[in-house]
Amino acid sequence: TEPAPPQPRFGLLFDIDGVLVRGKQPIPAAKKAFEKLVDSQGRFVVPVVFVTNAGNCLRQTKADQLAHILGVPVNQVILSHSPLRMFKKFHDKCVLVSGQGPVLEIAKNVGFNNVVSVDMLRESFPLMDMVDHNRRPKLPPIRWETNLQLIVDILLTNGNLSSVHQTRKTPHIPLLACNMDLMWMAEAHSPRFGHGTFLVCLENIYKKITGQDLKYEALMGKPSELTYHFAEYLIRSQALQRQWELPVTSLYAIGDNLMTDIYGANLYNRYLEERVARKNPKAVAQMASGAGSGAAVPREEEGDNLWESELALPSATSCKSVLVCTGVYNPNVEVPPDASHCIKETVFHGHRDFRFDPALVEPDHIVQDVAEAVQRIFEQEKFGPQ
Repeated sequence: TEPAPPQPRFGLLFDIDGVLVRGKQPIPAAKKAFEKLVDSQGRFVVPVVFVTNAGNCLRQTKADQLAHILGVPVNQVILSHSPLRMFKKFHDKCVLVSGQGPVLEIAKNVGFNNVVSVDMLRESFPLMDMVDHNRRPKLPPIRWETNLQLIVDILLTNGNLSSVHQTRKTPHIPLLACNMDLMWMAEAHSPRFGHGTFLVCLENIYKKITGQDLKYEALMGKPSELTYHFAEYLIRSQALQRQWELPVTSLYAIGDNLMTDIYGANLYNRYLEERVARKNPKAVAQMASGAGSGAAVPREEEGDNLWESELALPSATSCKSVLVCTGVYNPNVEVPPDASHCIKETVFHGHRDFRFDPALVEPDHIVQDVAEAVQRIFEQEKFGPQ
């Protein structure tokens, strides 16, 4: 009889763009990495989740695309909007969705039952959108001005576009944002604007008009802890499905972007460490005295309860960050390994509501590509043939 395959005590969170693919082309190292990760029956030998800040398609569409490009089974994909499933208190409210791709279908897919798109608004209130329609080509380009205009209108009229702007009214209606990426890496030589750039525009327009800061009910997508908590839940679910009996205690997040992948993994690691510490009275006392590190985002109790009621508590106690050099991060122009003093000098590309903390953009490992990342993790975990 064959010996039973080893039981993994760790799970992998893979970023997609810049780690596994560039546009629609696989990065060569990805094929090599998956040779170690997939057994002869085409099943993953460790729990794996693909975590991307993309959000312009349905989860299944992204999974199918990725499976086709990489030639491996792809089941668990988290898009920037996946954690919206947890916001059940908004699922029956009338919700405006703005974004790219089949937004109505996406919103319904994550649980919203009463959805309005920017195009539906524009058609109902034609005077609100003064962009020239006569020159619009057959396939409309991605235009932000209409979305910015109408979202600001909704915020300033409390959702009633038939009324006038109330610039003094606070607080505005709840706002949930998915994907804070300022830049992302496609086929072009340099990074392209991401959805985070749209948020920068929206925040600044709102502040310019009202003098007030725009407030988010929640921010999701990397580096938000919500996204990593959701990923950890899916890792746990996979281990359960495969009847692996050992709890998954270590997560490894592999990405190409210091400000999203690395910051997010380190932020979630900090949360996990503080959870462990809360069970230890001495550590709790130390944290209470201010010796512990503060969270990068004010963590509201409701957020914690949301995670714990929807997804149960994590089994993981650590989340290590692994940076690859095949995407946004370029070792030649950015920070040499271990030079934390240099990181402090770089421009912070993270979201407005995330404090810049140099420790959070310091990867646990820097490797050339995803194949080296998987090799390094297997060695560290003493897992499988080395």
